[in-house]
Amino acid sequence: MSVPTRTTAGATPTADSARSALLRGVEPDDLSRDPAVDAPLGLVFPDGFGWGAATSAYQVEGAAKDDGRGESVWDTFSHTPGRTKNGDTGDVAVDHYHRYPEDLDLMGELGLRSYRFSISWSRIQADGTGAPNQRGLDFYRRIVDGLLERGIEPMATLYHWDTPQGLQDQGGWESRDTAYRFAEYAEHVFAALGDVVPRWLTVNEPKTVVQNGYITGHHAPGKRDVPLAYQVAHHLQLGHGLAVQALRATGSPSRIGPAFNLHPCYPADDTAAAAAATRLFDGYENRIYLDSALRGFYPEDVLADQGPDSPLVRSIRDGDLAIISAPVDLLAVQYYTPYYITGDGGTEQRHATSKAFWQQIYPDGMYDILTRVTREYGPLPLTVTENGLPCPDVLGPEDDIDDVERVSFLRDHFAAAHRAIADGVPLESYHVWSLLDNFEWEQGYEERWGIIYVDYATQRRILKRSALWYKRVIADNTV
Repeated sequence: MSVPTRTTAGATPTADSARSALLRGVEPDDLSRDPAVDAPLGLVFPDGFGWGAATSAYQVEGAAKDDGRGESVWDTFSHTPGRTKNGDTGDVAVDHYHRYPEDLDLMGELGLRSYRFSISWSRIQADGTGAPNQRGLDFYRRIVDGLLERGIEPMATLYHWDTPQGLQDQGGWESRDTAYRFAEYAEHVFAALGDVVPRWLTVNEPKTVVQNGYITGHHAPGKRDVPLAYQVAHHLQLGHGLAVQALRATGSPSRIGPAFNLHPCYPADDTAAAAAATRLFDGYENRIYLDSALRGFYPEDVLADQGPDSPLVRSIRDGDLAIISAPVDLLAVQYYTPYYITGDGGTEQRHATSKAFWQQIYPDGMYDILTRVTREYGPLPLTVTENGLPCPDVLGPEDDIDDVERVSFLRDHFAAAHRAIADGVPLESYHVWSLLDNFEWEQGYEERWGIIYVDYATQRRILKRSALWYKRVIADNTV
């Protein structure tokens, strides 16, 4: 999940400027609180559709020092004063490392057909190199075995932003070498789990690492260097391609692809300036990742905007784009918000926002981005691996959480996905973000995104109204 930023080489954006640009124009209004919001719409999904939910390692696992786990950049970042709300860290998070049997049972109770999770690199290699930590591999084997026992298909993500701090000390993703260390880590994971995980995702939201970790600086590793950010982008894409090659080398029949957060970009008005600015914004927001991974080249407008002496251009070596565009079996799409671009390259608000200031609620954007990917990049199988919103989620007197806003949001986005399927999009599955309330990066525990409530003081789990509604959707395969 990334905060909108101006990502060209011309200026260094700040979180404050991004916030003020986004909040210009429209006052958010309340979502519907109609009690009939969870009534079925009668939209039947294809047989076998993979209804699921998603989490990531640092956000849920905790056990930061257990069983040989090393430090990641998010351990360092969250322990740095002023970096997260209330100084929150993922040291305990929601203690999924110890409570996973209970969480697996909850997944089974909901009837999930797919669970998308991530593997902590520093739990497998404490400093990002060397022999794998068997205790870490065993933990994920227990997760996968538990999912399979409950009839839930595992979908494992190799990298969800938690670079081992030992590698960061040597340059992290600024260094080309990290892409090769990532491939070695992937080889260890494939050797241990490749026989039981049918779908793999390589790098989660490289754009967020680039924009939030290296432009605004409010994600780990907390840098603010626009030119360097796009050198990082290239190395992340290279790591993706090398991981795809590593899986192919095993002869595994498992499928693999990247996970991109894609967001439709619309001109804020009908001027030529807005159209041109939107095209370039889209280049940085979407095409730099899609084109390189699926077509084998970077967008010409982005390269021209970067300039021939930019770190991005200087980082590209012969053969890199052939590696980056190694054929994939699926594409994971994560959708949260649309962008409306002004003639000067800024952004405007056109729709109500969620509790996350940057998230405009626009379900048609889901339809637009899914159909665009299929139209422009061909009939590659798609999976939605994140979509959701934060809500106030107040615990009621009878241990109930009436998150009707989330039900409304999911209902409308599911309907948009259904329309996309009807129009020919090969969408296989849909994973709600998130299964559990968790550590929401720089927001700490201030924002609740889960369909399952977590009482952080006791770690008690409670199904929200959205979870009970989703259970019915899954059982009926109908929204």
